[in-house]
Amino acid sequence: MIQDSVSSGTRPGQHFRNFSVRLSPTPRGARLARLLAVEQLRFWGVPVDPACQIVAELAANAVTHGRVPGRDFRLTLYVIADTLRIEVTDTAGDRPPRPPQPGPDTESESGRGLLLVEALADRWGWAPELRPRKTVWAEVALPPDAARHHTS
Repeated sequence: MIQDSVSSGTRPGQHFRNFSVRLSPTPRGARLARLLAVEQLRFWGVPVDPACQIVAELAANAVTHGRVPGRDFRLTLYVIADTLRIEVTDTAGDRPPRPPQPGPDTESESGRGLLLVEALADRWGWAPELRPRKTVWAEVALPPDAARHHTS
C-alpha cells in the first residue's frame, strides 16, 4: 500500500507532504525502500542527500534487527514546513535500537547504521508504537527553497 498526499497549510508557502509504504522485511524490501524514497524526494523537489542514506540505514536495521517473519515494515516520509521526517516502523518493539559504543574492538563493518543516522540527521530517536511495533525516526532540516517547492 502506497500513500502520497500534498496539502497546503494555513500560511502561504507552507505545505505538508507525506508518503507511506509497507515493504517486506527482506534485503529486497530494504533496497526498495531506498529507491522509492529517492523517487519520492525527487518528485517533491527535496534534496535526496542525506535522506537516501538515512532511509537505507533505517530500512536495513528494520530488516536485520527488527524482522519478524511474515510482518512487513513501513517507511513514511513527511515534509512539514522546512523539515523532512523519515520514519521506519518495524514489528520488533521489544528490541529498541542501540547504537554501538565506540571502542578499540569496534572493527566490524556492520552495526554502524545508527551512528551514520546520528551523524547525518539533525535529530533522531525512536518511539514504541502499538504492540509489537516501534518507530525509528530521523529529521533533516531542508533548505528554504526545497521546503517551499511543490510538485502537483
